[in-house]
Amino acid sequence: MKKLFILPVFVLFILSCATTADKKEFAAVPPSAYGPAVPQDKGYLVEEIRDGLYWATEGAYQVMFLTTGEGVIVVDAPPSIGEKVLQAVADVTNEPITHVVYSHSHADHIGAAAMYPAGAVIIAHEDTKTQLESALSNNRAFPYGVFVGGSEPPLPTVTFKDRYELKVGSQTLILDYHGANHEPGNIFIYAPRQHVLMLVDVVFPGWVPFKDLALAEDIQGFLNAHDQVLEYDFDVFVGGHLTRLGTRDDVQIQKEYVSDLIANAGTALKTVDFMAIAQEQGFANPWGLFDVYLDAVAEKTTELTLAKWSGRLGGADVWTKDHSFRILESLRIE
Repeated sequence: MKKLFILPVFVLFILSCATTADKKEFAAVPPSAYGPAVPQDKGYLVEEIRDGLYWATEGAYQVMFLTTGEGVIVVDAPPSIGEKVLQAVADVTNEPITHVVYSHSHADHIGAAAMYPAGAVIIAHEDTKTQLESALSNNRAFPYGVFVGGSEPPLPTVTFKDRYELKVGSQTLILDYHGANHEPGNIFIYAPRQHVLMLVDVVFPGWVPFKDLALAEDIQGFLNAHDQVLEYDFDVFVGGHLTRLGTRDDVQIQKEYVSDLIANAGTALKTVDFMAIAQEQGFANPWGLFDVYLDAVAEKTTELTLAKWSGRLGGADVWTKDHSFRILESLRIE
């Protein structure tokens, strides 16, 4: 039986006493960030993209699945959607799930994969398998996926290094690896017949990326991934998150946003005067000095960036400063 985390009584008391004055205010989200409404009676939305390729979402995470005539191929298993993925598949086909693709190893995207049929073929990049083997070891403080509602997923049964062409029945998915971006093993999943590309945790259509460039482990790889996406012949993009599908224009727009972050961080690094800050702060506490300096550089980068992007992408006011810090540190030391 799954264990539930119960908030301490004093936390519940504090929450019950909260007023609207405690609510943090953010800029209005542009209408272009929002997608179709999720039916509240079902708790998920499932729609056909085209030619037997579907996407499903609960409003925060997305999966993609493909009917083939000989079984269903499903990409990912977010715990936030959980068994509603199975319901979404059953809504549109009687075919069994025969193949599962892991986009990468993170539990918020594959932590519910144990719900799929035991005999399903599970395909992932070899680095994803390696990372899962490490994550599922006993040498960790908390079990894999416990804080996102997930559990231990089955290990991949098929792995590849550079490219894998998955053909089932009448359908094809091409799985490509172009190097680390969000994390090692994060793959490009391309449906050539449908002209649809899926890449998770890199491009967020209508929104800025999640905090700290979506926790990208390889900053240069994350930046390069935008150009790699645009090399594909696609007109629909599945990013794995949030409220709608994307387009080529969405990828171009995020590339422009990130390019502006880089340029503005470079400007800030050249113009924010470290020695002037040091004269004011002193050298007695080096960590304190660098905190003030780096915060000043991030603030300058954010100011320059939001002058153009505020109101254009959802969450620009929320996480541009975090993105600025990751970019400026990458420029400074990598």
